[in-house]
Amino acid sequence: MDARQDDRWSQDVTDRSDALDLEGDVFTWDDPARIAASLKRSAEASDRRKGSAYRSAMSMLTFYMNRAGSQLTDERRDVLERAKGELRAAFGRD
Repeated sequence: MDARQDDRWSQDVTDRSDALDLEGDVFTWDDPARIAASLKRSAEASDRRKGSAYRSAMSMLTFYMNRAGSQLTDERRDVLERAKGELRAAFGRD
């Protein structure tokens, strides 16, 4: 698989996750609490996820961050890391 196909594969997973129906551009938002709330809503509404809502939401966020890798700016990575903290709090997992 070349890099271009790899990019399309990860974008496809983000866009059409079999476990979660994500709001458009959720990972580009600047408010970590808004990102976390959206992921929580998506995970709780899903009847296709295999694990808990918390695990599905956190896995999708982590997947996105890992796939973006070095292409994430420090500012974007910080927002997404803070979204992880917000997600933990939203699920009572401080």
